[in-house]
Amino acid sequence: MMESSVSICPVPTEQQPINEYQELQESWFFRWGTLDLPNYIKKLVWVWGVSWMVAGPWASASFAPTRYTVQFLLCGAAGAGVFLALTLLRLYLGWSYVRDRLLKETIFYEESGWYDGQTWTKPPEILTRDRLIVSYQVQPILKRLKRTFGILILLVFGGSLIWNFL
Repeated sequence: MMESSVSICPVPTEQQPINEYQELQESWFFRWGTLDLPNYIKKLVWVWGVSWMVAGPWASASFAPTRYTVQFLLCGAAGAGVFLALTLLRLYLGWSYVRDRLLKETIFYEESGWYDGQTWTKPPEILTRDRLIVSYQVQPILKRLKRTFGILILLVFGGSLIWNFL
């Protein structure tokens, strides 16, 4: 029964929420949110570490590493943290966009360009499937990203406390 509803779906294949979700799952970058915890952390540490290539010289220009070692480390870590935060934000925005498309009862799509937008109302079985995907697949990813943001904020707060005592 679900196959017949899917086959009459007028939404172009690449704009169907289920296909957008599968595309994110298979994407090199957005798949990071689906990795097991050790690999997820490795990716984030890698981004933070590579970000030091920009943040380190900037921090050393502000604080001589040999004279102000702690300030240099805190400034560089914060600078690298900005790149990490932007990476996390991009992951979050991508997954939340797909979540919103999966949750919506009515889907907006474009047939051939920006000037001919249409809407399509999902049949109940597709809406149920999409909402189950959100509940069991997408929400845990968003929850992990929110927790990661929270940890990053705590680290920034801790760094600022250390900075105040220098």
